Amino acid sequence: MVETKDNKTEIEEMFSVGAHFGFSRSRRHPSALPYIFGSKNRVEIFDLEKTKTLLDIASEYARKLGEEGKTVLFVGGKKEARESIKDVALKLDMPYVSGRWIGGTLSNFGNIRGRVEKMIDLADKKEKGELSKYTKKERLLIDREIERLDRFFGGLVNLTRKPDALFVIDPRQENISVSEARQLSIPVIALIGSDGDAGKVDYPIFGNDASLHSIKFFTDKIVEAYEEGKKSSQAPKVTTSA
Repeated sequence: MVETKDNKTEIEEMFSVGAHFGFSRSRRHPSALPYIFGSKNRVEIFDLEKTKTLLDIASEYARKLGEEGKTVLFVGGKKEARESIKDVALKLDMPYVSGRWIGGTLSNFGNIRGRVEKMIDLADKKEKGELSKYTKKERLLIDREIERLDRFFGGLVNLTRKPDALFVIDPRQENISVSEARQLSIPVIALIGSDGDAGKVDYPIFGNDASLHSIKFFTDKIVEAYEEGKKSSQAPKVTTSA
């Protein structure tokens, strides 16, 4: 890759957020080896030029998704990822899972959607005061049910059909979501640490997937690309007269 000023700046940004840190060599997955530059204090270091190339490929795909108005499901249940995943999903008005992935979210979508609809219905009835006919104890139980459903399915309210793609932080931890996506041929973009299997995702980005700052950096880049694609599709077409 020819190093341009923009490339150098982005690599410096990645370095500043600690994106170059992997895990110990004993945890390395074989698919990560081509992206390892070396090691320091027993911690493997990613070659950020190669990470930049992977990010560019993933960003181009995200840009295409934006152009076509596709739905991306953002997934990141580990504590370092939850805030970034939720923030960017809300920014794009996209669905998200920022807690525990419920098995069947994709592979048994109809059943999961039924639970989401139940949550929406109960919350709507509560807002309209339609639960006043129940006893105090019954209302308390309903409130607890709404809270439970919201904890598991609150981020899926606007997921009315299966997503067109997933963006995942740490596919090793989110292996169930990745497995379900693969079963349904749903493409997966993923920030993946040195312990992850790149062969299980379509657009791997090898980088630090255990740092809040690194996660936010890569998540923001994918979102920026999606927004660029969306804006380009909405831009007025310029016509020229013959």
